[in-house]
Amino acid sequence: MSVPVVRSSDPFVAARAVADAVLYEGYLLYPYRASSEKNLSRWQFGVLGPPGAAERGLGEPESMTMHTILTGLTEASSVTVHLRFLQLQHRQVRDPSGEDVASLVVQGRTEISWDEAVEQELDLPFTELSAGVDPPTESLGSSVNVEGGSDVEALPGGGSVVRSRWPLHAVVEASTEQHGHYSRLTLTVRNDHPDRPSTRDDATRTSLLGAHLLVEADSCEFVSVIDPPDGAQEVVDRSRQDRCWPFLTGAEGETDLLLGSPIILYDYPEVAAESAGALFDATEIDEILTLRVMTMTDAEKAEARATDPRAAAIIDRCEAMSPGDMQQLHGVLRDPRSQLGVVAEPLDGVQDEPPMLTDTGGDPWWDPAADASVDPATDSVVVDGVPIRKGSLVRVRPRRRADAQDLFFADQVARVTGVLFDVDGDTHVAVVLEDDPAADLHDWYGRYFYFAPDEIEPLTEREESRP
Repeated sequence: MSVPVVRSSDPFVAARAVADAVLYEGYLLYPYRASSEKNLSRWQFGVLGPPGAAERGLGEPESMTMHTILTGLTEASSVTVHLRFLQLQHRQVRDPSGEDVASLVVQGRTEISWDEAVEQELDLPFTELSAGVDPPTESLGSSVNVEGGSDVEALPGGGSVVRSRWPLHAVVEASTEQHGHYSRLTLTVRNDHPDRPSTRDDATRTSLLGAHLLVEADSCEFVSVIDPPDGAQEVVDRSRQDRCWPFLTGAEGETDLLLGSPIILYDYPEVAAESAGALFDATEIDEILTLRVMTMTDAEKAEARATDPRAAAIIDRCEAMSPGDMQQLHGVLRDPRSQLGVVAEPLDGVQDEPPMLTDTGGDPWWDPAADASVDPATDSVVVDGVPIRKGSLVRVRPRRRADAQDLFFADQVARVTGVLFDVDGDTHVAVVLEDDPAADLHDWYGRYFYFAPDEIEPLTEREESRP
């Protein structure tokens, strides 16, 4: 979830928090053990495999390309690309005789062979952007080389842990095209490793893992591709992102910092203030996942700690949480129109009362008793001049945003079971399908389909009377 947070004076701090979440999304999944099936097949988003890996079914494609929009480009303009990714580091355990083993117990602690990762970040300045504005020129390129290496850690009583890294090679290219008052900046990252992989392990070892970009603009500004200004929409429509999507980031309203992510986000993404730390799975609710960690046995926690130092940190953090820390994970109910007490300028020139945090009278915000003014069983919403409430018959008209399941219900008659309002101020109409033989059963245990008011049509009396 995303909530307003107090930002550091350095917008890069907030941007890096989100970038780190992208970097480690899916790195290691609950229950954080090497033996878990879900952790036997890795890696995560933003993998740039070596050339030939994808064609041979051994890895991911070698490149990603991001198109973003700049305004105010001059000869003094430049961008600095921060390329961030993980380099695989294989941890191999060896017994006292020097043989490779899957695990080894040393003084009561288990050492496990495992693929770790080392964070890498390279800063690449591009200072000749305006040269390619009109007409576009050859892309400006910058080579990226990361050394390999090997470290040996001796274990007490014999045996060792060998950590090995393989060299990485990549190219980052930048080019610009003029489109009226706007310039399209194209950034491409390509794995340029000279060796072709022969196995999946070869491909993974020479891949850029979790690759993404933080891009700083100097003497020019980025334009949102999600909500572009007048005149930029055509440029956005002609741009096709390839495994990397651009989002404005940093302090709200600033336009000199951009996140290029392999995960689709939104402008100015934030890490929720209630989040106590990374869990490597942003599709989970922190509270639920933390509670799941607390249910693990001592043996399971010991294996998780031995699997990866980052997993050990998660286990330790969850175990050290106080009841107050756990309560903090549950979040709070905020007025969606409020940004830490800052009131937006009114469109009509009339200033309303400042929006306040919702007062639940001491009841937990998730408890229906927190707001007795709403009741799905009696509330209604007006659609085409007709009040729609529990018991109304409507025809389902899913819109473009509907998913495949909703589209299957197009033009079917449904019975309204309740009208609900969420904390964002949106209205949802709960229904069961009249032709569904299990409609009464669904209604009995509360399994409803939900549609927006503009996705339903009231039935006329004549239509309701038809057999």
